[in-house]
Amino acid sequence: MDTTRLDHLQGSPEAEDGNIEYKLKLVNPSQYRFEHLVTQMKWRLQEGRGEAVYQIGVEDNGLLVGLAEEEMRASLKTLHRMAEKVGADITVLREREVDYDSDTPRKITEVLVRKVPDNQQFLDLRVAVLGNVDSGKSTLLGVLTQGELDNGRGRARLNLFRHLHEIQSGRTSSISFEILGFNSKGEVVNYSDSRTAEEICESSSKMITFIDLAGHHKYLHTTIFGLTSYCPDCALLLVSANTGIAGTTREHLGLALALKVPFFIVVSKVDLCVKTTVERTVRQLERVLKQPGCHKVPMLVTSEDDAVTAAQQFAQSPNVTPIFTLSSVSGESLDLLKVFLNILPPLTNSKEQEELMQQLTEFQVDEIYTVPEVGTVVGGTLSSGICREGDQLVVGPTDNGCFLELRVCSIQRNRSACRVLRAGQAATLALGDFDRALLRKGMVMVSPEMNPTICLVFEAEIVLLFHATTFRRGFQVTVHVGNVRQTAVVEKIHAKDKLRTGEKAVVRFHFLKHPEYLKVGAKLLFREGVTKGIGHVTDVQAISAGEAQANMGF
Repeated sequence: MDTTRLDHLQGSPEAEDGNIEYKLKLVNPSQYRFEHLVTQMKWRLQEGRGEAVYQIGVEDNGLLVGLAEEEMRASLKTLHRMAEKVGADITVLREREVDYDSDTPRKITEVLVRKVPDNQQFLDLRVAVLGNVDSGKSTLLGVLTQGELDNGRGRARLNLFRHLHEIQSGRTSSISFEILGFNSKGEVVNYSDSRTAEEICESSSKMITFIDLAGHHKYLHTTIFGLTSYCPDCALLLVSANTGIAGTTREHLGLALALKVPFFIVVSKVDLCVKTTVERTVRQLERVLKQPGCHKVPMLVTSEDDAVTAAQQFAQSPNVTPIFTLSSVSGESLDLLKVFLNILPPLTNSKEQEELMQQLTEFQVDEIYTVPEVGTVVGGTLSSGICREGDQLVVGPTDNGCFLELRVCSIQRNRSACRVLRAGQAATLALGDFDRALLRKGMVMVSPEMNPTICLVFEAEIVLLFHATTFRRGFQVTVHVGNVRQTAVVEKIHAKDKLRTGEKAVVRFHFLKHPEYLKVGAKLLFREGVTKGIGHVTDVQAISAGEAQANMGF
């Protein structure tokens, strides 16, 4: 790894929480000090949900002192011993030379410590993949997950398509999931050595699940569903170097901003253009990102050192937007993206997850299938609580507002069996002989003690992003809240008769088809043709199943 000199000798001070630890040196610590260091490492690993970064040669206040070679070797040896004690693996990310006046060169070393928590099979990160049609999303994922470069005519993406019409047109219409693993040493684990998905899961300590969303405008509702219901940790926005920001790119960028999903940008197809075209596309992106509506800080990644910094900055500040320029055909700069994904820590902290796990079980149903010899299977995300094999839950609301009892027969995460599911994790649950016809996307499976409330009418504080004329009572829109997607009619706009683009108001909506399970505070997105708006649910008018049946006659 190349060593870069540091001109500025002061970093930012170390934070108490978070997974980055500054250490000046770790030379021959006493037994008591060693035990203390091990406890500290456990804390940092817990904060980073299994990952921590140690910066050796840095004082707690962020002063970059650096160590001579002998001291650095002894410090790394101690770090190895600490990692062995907690059962973790360490990888040197980068070395930097500190420019001091002394004759002996002094260095700072940055080390990644990774340990899969005892109660998990691997660390998990979900990345939604956005971008205009034909920007190369499926091809890039094909190259990352299959391990072989594209031939320039779309060979890499054929492995990803799910429907015949996608293979014929080369365009994605559904949402597909692809996995890329990293082992504890930071090496890529993918399908390249003819591994199966199960083998990838077994040999990886970190799994990146890519949610490949449709780029075509016609499938925008599928893209919105993917962003609202699959709860991605972050998004990858792909822009083709030869076309720049075109088609649905702006809309996808707007969706990520509206839903507050942190994102990074990949400029693809750099092998098709001259250098000046790539630079022009990057400049165009930087201009858009700095606009008042975005308030992002673009960061162009051109070296491995940049990729390490980008991953750490991106996790600490959602405003930083790394930009990669690469080619899926020549493989140029593909390694920088892999370095970034390997180091990228979970973006939610351990405290938030623990708080969610202590709540009652709630699982969002996003997909429903029938599997031979298994029966009905549902896919989705556990938004709170813990779910175990054999749990008794209730699912609903049905069209008439009821919740039905069911039992979870088995659980699978990333295609391998799993006993316990924790809040924030995505999985598929087998429900045995439960009648598939009773289920639909948008339902929730909750613990019976929750006594879930349902509603037909709810209120939300919204901002109208775009509307051709005026938005008034009686207008029908498609509402997206989490995994719920249904047509609703505007019943009332509080304190106003109508809304124009950019205006804010509290609006009462009425679902047209059947009651839904909604929570106050949930993010909301609605659209109809060119009309678009975002907001959050402020009030839910709860009704009983009997009232729902009576109301459905309206």
